Amino acid sequence: MTNDRTRLPDDDRTRLPDDDRTRLPDDDRTRLPDDDRTRLRDDDRTTVVERTTETRVDERRPVAGAPYVAAPQTNVNTAPAAHPVWTLTRVVTLIFTVLEIVLLFRFLLKLFGANSEQPLVATLYGVTDPLVRPFEGIFAIPRDSQFDIAALMAIVFLFLVAALIVALVKAIAGRNAG
Repeated sequence: MTNDRTRLPDDDRTRLPDDDRTRLPDDDRTRLPDDDRTRLRDDDRTTVVERTTETRVDERRPVAGAPYVAAPQTNVNTAPAAHPVWTLTRVVTLIFTVLEIVLLFRFLLKLFGANSEQPLVATLYGVTDPLVRPFEGIFAIPRDSQFDIAALMAIVFLFLVAALIVALVKAIAGRNAG
């Protein structure tokens, strides 16, 4: 009868024939020869996983046990009520800006020689003529000239009038508020 385990001299460890490891009889650990480090057997191997946990305190969330306090909310679908002075100045600025743009179109159409018999051009000239007529004749430029200096002067005048109205509204509102 052949014994797979052989006795090592001067020691009570037994030698396994299939590898160079020695086995301690009372222990499940194996040792490599000439090494003091211990190892687990192949069927007892485990994976060591180190986990660190980190606790963060979210300043926005209530602490357990603390009363819940709702944060103030803003409805983004509705605009806050505008101040009446702001609304009035915006309306005045809008009206005068539209008039200035119409006068600028008149100036450009005349500069590029647009046909005054065309209905759209005739309508634009008819609408803007009362705004331009006070400034015609200031400079010695023929009435049928391509360069309409009267339209440019009307644009500057309307700009100044709009700025004056806005300043007056703000001054009157500021004096009543204080």
